[in-house]
Amino acid sequence: MNIRTDWTLEEIREIYNRPLLDLMFEAATIHRKNNAYGEVQISSLISIKTGGCKEDCSYCPQSIKFNTDITVHPLMQLAEVKRKALTAKENGASRVCMGASWREVRDNRDFDRVLEMVKEVNDMGIEVCCTLGMLTYEQAQKLKESGCFAYNHNIDTSRDYYDKIITTRNFDDRLETLDNVRKAQMTVCCGGIIGLGETDEDRIQMLHTLSTLEVHPDSVPINALVPVKGTALENNKRINIDEMVRMIATARILMPKSVVRLSAGRNEMSLAEQAMCFMAGANSIFAGEKLLTTPNPDIDEDMRMFKMLGLKPRAPFKDVQKLEEVEA
Repeated sequence: MNIRTDWTLEEIREIYNRPLLDLMFEAATIHRKNNAYGEVQISSLISIKTGGCKEDCSYCPQSIKFNTDITVHPLMQLAEVKRKALTAKENGASRVCMGASWREVRDNRDFDRVLEMVKEVNDMGIEVCCTLGMLTYEQAQKLKESGCFAYNHNIDTSRDYYDKIITTRNFDDRLETLDNVRKAQMTVCCGGIIGLGETDEDRIQMLHTLSTLEVHPDSVPINALVPVKGTALENNKRINIDEMVRMIATARILMPKSVVRLSAGRNEMSLAEQAMCFMAGANSIFAGEKLLTTPNPDIDEDMRMFKMLGLKPRAPFKDVQKLEEVEA
C-alpha cells in the first residue's frame, strides 16, 4: 500500500466525518492489510522523575503551576528502574518507556544517569523509549548510542489550539525535537490528547500534522484526557467512546503502518469499548497500574482481555528483526 505524507485537510476532514461504522470498517480493512492483525504491542511506563515540572501544561498534575496531590520524587535509582523493567518484561511488555518531568534535557549528571538506565534496560532485551522533554540533536545521539530505541514527544493538539493549553513552549519546539530524534535514527513516538476543550477541527488538524511529517511517526499514542483535581482542566468532561474510536480509525487510515496506541483514559473503558478501539486499528497499549500519574488497568485484567479477544503480545524489536532478515 502506498504510504502518503501529502494528505490535505479536506481529505482528512472527509474521512474523519464518515459514519462511524463505515469509518471503522475501512480502518479495520487497512489494518488487516498492513499489520499483523490481533497482535498488540504492550508497553510499560516508568516515571523515573515525578513532579516539579516548570511547564504549565494545563492537563498535567506534575506542573508546579498547579496544586495537586502529586508527590515530587527525584530521579529514580538505577536498581529500582531495572526492577520495574524486569517486572514489565515478565508481564509481557516488549517496550519500557522511561519518563522524567523535565522541560528539556540538560547535559548534567542526571542525564548521564538516564543514559546508564537506558543501556542497562536495553541489555535486558526490551525496547527502551524515553520521554524527557525537548532535546538537541547531540543529546538524541547520546540516547541512541546508549541503546534508546524510541523517543516520545507528543504534539498534544493542533497548532491553533496549542497556546490555549501550553504557554511555556511553542508548537515548533515540539517539531524541532521530533526532527532531532529522527536525525539521530531513533524511532519517533508522537501523538496527542483529546478532551482538552478542542474542537473536531483541532483534532483533524492534529492528525494532519502527524500524517504529513516527512516520515510518519512509528508510534502514535491517542490519549483521552483524565481530568485531575487541581489542574486547569479538572472540570473538563470525559470524552465519549465514539470520539476515541473516530480518532483511532482516522489515524489508522492516514498512517497505515504506524503503531497506534490506545493510551491514557483506557481505565475508564469497558472491555467492549476497548474492543471497538482494537477493531478500529489500535495495536498497542500501556500496561501496568499507572501511566506516570494516572490510573490504568492492571496486567491480569489486560491478559484476560487479550484471551477473550484473541489478541497476542508483539515481540520486542520486531521491525528491526524483519529489516535484518531482508538485508541478509
